[in-house]
Amino acid sequence: MRILRFRLNGDDVEIAAPDHWTLLEILRYRAGLTGTKQGCDKGDCGACTLHLDGRSVLSCITLAADADGRDVTTIEGLVSASGPDVVQDCFDEAGCLQCGFCQPGMIMASRQLVTENPAATRAEIKAALAGNLCRCTGYTKIYEAVENACRRTREGGGAAAAGVTRAAEDGADG
Repeated sequence: MRILRFRLNGDDVEIAAPDHWTLLEILRYRAGLTGTKQGCDKGDCGACTLHLDGRSVLSCITLAADADGRDVTTIEGLVSASGPDVVQDCFDEAGCLQCGFCQPGMIMASRQLVTENPAATRAEIKAALAGNLCRCTGYTKIYEAVENACRRTREGGGAAAAGVTRAAEDGADG
């Protein structure tokens, strides 16, 4: 058993976990955060995508120990005091998902893209989401949702549109 200390959705946490556990396992089974989905358990589907130090990672193939001393943001961490993130809003407005199982991973991968390239083309969006699979629906509305999030971010649609997470807000406050 190892004690891991890291920042989770803006809060400093300590979580005990066996050395062989993945980041997905400690989030779901120790921290009680079930937004990050457990899909394939081998890095193929993208349902477990979250951010580690602001970068998308597949938490099912990332050892929990890799989070020690780092910043982890899950789908739950995108919501701020001002409401859902612009990417979450755009996915909702587009009605682009059916069962919702892939949605957290899709949104987290999209959030990174919107942060890094708010002028992303359809081809760049497709490439950024290539590791996230959806079994229920086509991808057209998902791509449209990301295009809308990019547009709203470029237009300066507020803190949520700029991708401000609770962690970033906490850092700004001191």
